Amino acid sequence: MHHSNNPIIKHKTGLLNLAEELQNISKACKIMEISRDTFYRYQELVETNGLEALMNQDRRPAQRLD
Repeated sequence: MHHSNNPIIKHKTGLLNLAEELQNISKACKIMEISRDTFYRYQELVETNGLEALMNQDRRPAQRLD
């Protein structure tokens, strides 16, 4: 069971927890309306780098209009 107070991570860990609770990844993804590919990306991030890896750190910064 994964826990976080961060709202971004909380939604993502909710998917992981639901799949664990249901023992069915496809059903959890359907309920949460998230693709199984996304589930497996979240799962791999948590397994290799911990919960903080679920933060959207890969987003590009906003473009400056100078």
